[in-house]
Amino acid sequence: MTSVESGPALGAAAEVLAAHVRDVQDFPKPGVVFKDITPLLSTPAAFGVVIGALADLARDLSVTTIAGIEARGFLLAAPVADRIGAGLVPVRKAGKLPGATRRETYDLEYGTATLEIHQDAVAAGERVLLVDDVLATGGTAAAAHNLLRGCGADVVGLAVLMELSFLAGRDRTGALPVTSIMTL
Repeated sequence: MTSVESGPALGAAAEVLAAHVRDVQDFPKPGVVFKDITPLLSTPAAFGVVIGALADLARDLSVTTIAGIEARGFLLAAPVADRIGAGLVPVRKAGKLPGATRRETYDLEYGTATLEIHQDAVAAGERVLLVDDVLATGGTAAAAHNLLRGCGADVVGLAVLMELSFLAGRDRTGALPVTSIMTL
């Protein structure tokens, strides 16, 4: 495991994260190794280090909005938005949001899915940082990026806890800058 980005906050976060993630074999289906962040979430000091590193990145990028991708991305995005005083936009699975939405269907490593956001989730020109737990094949990140851009947002980056480099997710995110605390 290596840290993709340099800097003391991300380096410390990578060490903490490595000690607080467990592998769950064959979940959600045979052959998939699920990266469980429950140990991180249940350890306040460790969680605080990781959230602090993500908040530092968001401040450095001068973002106005944090977009969290369902579901584990919400757990990370909300405290980051709170720490920096930014708005929070949930990027949800289809059918979870009331009112008018934008939607995008995409492929992921073990099937397909659809994401939605409210049509008025962000104003044109808002600086948005996408936050999620894992970058795998890149389908989820690309779909969320497309949804936000469709609303006129300036998506300045994607921040993830872990990048599964063997799945080449960065290839699907195009020019979107990616910061991962750990690369596996």
